[in-house]
Amino acid sequence: MPDYDLAVIGTGQGGVPLALDAAKNGQRVVVFERGKLGGCCVNVGCTPSKTFLSSAHAAGRARRAAAIGVHAEVRVDFPAVMDRVRSTVHDWNSGVENKFAKSSATLVRAEAAFRGPHEIVAGGKAYSATTVVIDTGCRPAIPKIEGLADVAYLTSDTFFDLTALPKRTIVIGGGYVGLELGQGLARCGSEVHIVDTSPRVLSNEEPDASEVLARSFVRDGMQLHLAAKVQSVRRGPDGISLALADGSSVHGDALLLAVGRTPNIPAGTVDAGIVLDARGFVRADEHLETSAPGVYALGDCAGQPQFTHVAWEDFRRLRAILAGDRSRTRADRVLGYAAFTDPQVGRVGLTLDAAKKAGHDAKAVTIALEDVARAIEWNETDGFYRLVVDAKTHAILGATLVGYEAGELVHVFLAHMEAGSTWRTLERSVHIHPTYAEAFPTLARKLLT
Repeated sequence: MPDYDLAVIGTGQGGVPLALDAAKNGQRVVVFERGKLGGCCVNVGCTPSKTFLSSAHAAGRARRAAAIGVHAEVRVDFPAVMDRVRSTVHDWNSGVENKFAKSSATLVRAEAAFRGPHEIVAGGKAYSATTVVIDTGCRPAIPKIEGLADVAYLTSDTFFDLTALPKRTIVIGGGYVGLELGQGLARCGSEVHIVDTSPRVLSNEEPDASEVLARSFVRDGMQLHLAAKVQSVRRGPDGISLALADGSSVHGDALLLAVGRTPNIPAGTVDAGIVLDARGFVRADEHLETSAPGVYALGDCAGQPQFTHVAWEDFRRLRAILAGDRSRTRADRVLGYAAFTDPQVGRVGLTLDAAKKAGHDAKAVTIALEDVARAIEWNETDGFYRLVVDAKTHAILGATLVGYEAGELVHVFLAHMEAGSTWRTLERSVHIHPTYAEAFPTLARKLLT
């Protein structure tokens, strides 16, 4: 008989509630964690980054307030900002510690390795479980660049250890992590350079979303080096230098790598019969089960979209699946996400191009924020709202929002989509004036013409 009913490797946003819920319901549970409890989100992701950005964006908006007659002298106390970040992380991390302390789950603070699909070795001891869940997340990817091994660099895992603001910062990577942290540093007073191989920032989004962000970054003093390939990096007496393929160079005092993430895979995974996909993530089916029966994977390491809310929703689905509800799958949800730049990008569902490629008779309508009363009044006119619908069924297929608090506003569309509502319901709705969301019925009414 196995030692435990459930074994969870890793303590990310899916594994923690799954383990605690199972233990609460009387199951024998063992959890393995080699580092800090709480996974990426609590320790090096959402919690520290958004705490940092609260200070940075407050400074940025205070400076831009001159356009509406408010003049302020802004001084950012960077050490105090980062102390607050680390204090917040400590509080959240302690909260996870306390939950386990009050639980009957066995917590093993050691790195786990597979000795078989249902056998795990950690801290020199062997464990067995009927059901095993892999929740090991991802870590920052390190690009292959000549000279990088000889240069001290930052990643999103080490960024929040900073105690002094770099005078000049080079960020390699124009995705949401590099842009959020890069803009944050710029608003705190660092000279920031964004270097990316793509010809535009946030290249996974629509081109006009990239254009809006680029204009905002330039206003913040950021320098964008796009369609740029880094050939080598070195540290000299004047700091860090990046040599680019076009013969130019970029100079800074700190280097932040933000070129994506790679999965953490426990030792022995493949030998235990657990197959990885072509990208190195654990291959899991629609019910999150791996190639080894009774072994599941959730969150980032399973190749899911790398967002905390996705991992947490994986927990809810897997809990139902393990209880016998096969109707729940990894795809039975409307997925939304946001980039917490300023302006923000809020996205849900499909873009127009993606909808057409998926076979929909799709059309899109757009309204610029410069035509929205609240945006004009608050001088937050950077951006636009876009709605994508099916012309035949009237179903809402997706939305792209770029602008002030777009990450909050996009939930209006997400809720309509989850409820199976159509754009005609949105068009008939009476939203409050003057609000940003007042523009949504107006946007839908464009489909009447």
